[in-house]
Amino acid sequence: MRRQAFECSKALIVSKLSRYEFERFRQPSLSTAQLEKALRDRGSDYELLLHHHHVHKSCEAAVDAALRARNIQTKVVNRLNFKEACVEWADAVFTAGGDGTFLLASSRIPDNRKPVIGFNSDPTRSEGFLCLPGHFSRNISEAVERLVTGDFHWTFRTRVRITLVGSNVFQPPIELHDQQLLHPEYSEDKEMFFDCLQEQHKSAKTDKRTDQQKRVLPVLALNEVFMGERLSARVSYYEIKLNGGPKVKVKSSGLCVATGTGSTSWAYSIGRLSTDSVHELLRALQSERPDIELNLGDRQLLERVTDRFNNALVFGPEESRLNYVIRDMISASVWPAPRGVISPRGFAHLLEVKSRCGDAALVVDGGVSFNFNDGTVAVMEVHPEDSLRTVTLVLPNTA
Repeated sequence: MRRQAFECSKALIVSKLSRYEFERFRQPSLSTAQLEKALRDRGSDYELLLHHHHVHKSCEAAVDAALRARNIQTKVVNRLNFKEACVEWADAVFTAGGDGTFLLASSRIPDNRKPVIGFNSDPTRSEGFLCLPGHFSRNISEAVERLVTGDFHWTFRTRVRITLVGSNVFQPPIELHDQQLLHPEYSEDKEMFFDCLQEQHKSAKTDKRTDQQKRVLPVLALNEVFMGERLSARVSYYEIKLNGGPKVKVKSSGLCVATGTGSTSWAYSIGRLSTDSVHELLRALQSERPDIELNLGDRQLLERVTDRFNNALVFGPEESRLNYVIRDMISASVWPAPRGVISPRGFAHLLEVKSRCGDAALVVDGGVSFNFNDGTVAVMEVHPEDSLRTVTLVLPNTA
């Protein structure tokens, strides 16, 4: 493997906000004993909660120590004090948490120059697909050593650039995780959390003929973009164009647009089939074509066919195409299915979606929600300069 250059004198560590810290922040007036009682009264396993808090903090401390041992200056933050200035200060961003912490960190990286490296702080509880393999969570110093000596290769993960066009596209977004923090004084912190998002895009471009504003959103989607009515029981109505093609009207439970990185996440869950569904499909096929011999009692055959279908939903994180999945597309005699024009799932390089919803949201990576109501247009595309710079370390036994 060709040696890479990893120049880092200042590292930002974005740490997971543990459940214990979350509860501590929500109820700052309680003493430790009072907090313990409140959690126990709620039915929480206090010992387990505290145990996993210490597990996360141990990983955070180990990452910090490993970097400092290489004479790299560090700064530790979590999502409550993670500001744009922190990212500007650092040469590289490290995360100590899971995929959610990794997504939080990457949401503040505006281009492909500053790397993000993730350590899964508790691999016994989560896979951490975006983090380095679990081996390096247990051998953090080894991972840092390989980084500084260039024993790795870069992976540039595709991200989605989203442009909104409409009358109210500069309304402030909602940080969905912050809604969980019910402390009344948190409103000031919430405003601080989004300072960077609002400052980056103060100026609006307005078409005087239509009174429409155009805004490139200040966050890039690493996993997926979801569009639909906020109340999931309501039907989402929108118009969609693929690669500049014809406009198609769709009614469904929403639309998910995913990158290769996100193809293993929500989009995969929406599109995958169960073994039982494959069994029913093959049984229907056999009813139509009795000449086709299939042993539907062969469970291993059913599982192989299921895996073959589901694995085809996954594609590489550096690919420039986007995968779209229409959830529960409505088809009825009064609302013809757009067969031959658009499939419920597929790939595109450019998607344009016009909302016809009453109270809808466009959600980026499950964390940031923008208003997406009737008349607003979202254009989703991929640009190489928007990709996220990450690293891939080969496990020792596969090198």
